[in-house]
Amino acid sequence: MSSWWKTNSLQMYEERTARVQEVMVKLREEGEFIALKGWRDEMYEVFHQRSSPPVFRMERTATALLGVKQYGVHVNGYVEHPQKGPLMWIGRRAKNKSTYPGKLDQVTAGGFTAGLTAQEVLVKECAEEANIPQDIALTAQPAGAISYFYEDERGLFPEIQFVFDLKLPLDFQPVNTDGEVSEFYLWDMDKVKEQIAQPDFKPNCAMVVLDFLIRHGHIHPDQEPRYLQFLENLHKTLF
Repeated sequence: MSSWWKTNSLQMYEERTARVQEVMVKLREEGEFIALKGWRDEMYEVFHQRSSPPVFRMERTATALLGVKQYGVHVNGYVEHPQKGPLMWIGRRAKNKSTYPGKLDQVTAGGFTAGLTAQEVLVKECAEEANIPQDIALTAQPAGAISYFYEDERGLFPEIQFVFDLKLPLDFQPVNTDGEVSEFYLWDMDKVKEQIAQPDFKPNCAMVVLDFLIRHGHIHPDQEPRYLQFLENLHKTLF
């Protein structure tokens, strides 16, 4: 990221935030950019590096116009069935979602909201999307991250998703509370492997599930000729 924000007129975090917001609101009013038609009134923090203080914050849907690296939290919700073995909860996105409506997804996932930590995002999304109580959500285990880049009609998307594995009680039934998930499925790993290769799955969510399957030994290097290719593509670092 360049040092444009160090100019005399934009030395402070709030000043930079205000100026960027002013520009994006104007662009939204002009209606020329598809990305801004999904305006969420949700502020997103922009970092030089995730470990450094934020440079400014901006409307989340506008980040694609600047190619801002986005971060999110994805949760693999699974159960250990005594007869059927490991099963995974999969959600289907509501048909009125602005992005990837009706596609298959994690049991819960969401982008970072300004000011929240990864664990706070996890607890928030677990409650909103699947009605997972906080005491259960906090047992989720961090399992690394995946990274990738894509471009579409909205703009540029360099993204990193923090991944968590959450073992849910056998009798737990996720229930959506924010209207963003239409239904949930509990599938065995063979069904999950079959579905992530289909266009019905949201692409980055399929990557998170693929990462889970590799880490838990459901995809074996001696049985999958594209094993190393999968690993490389889950951890792209050049955008």
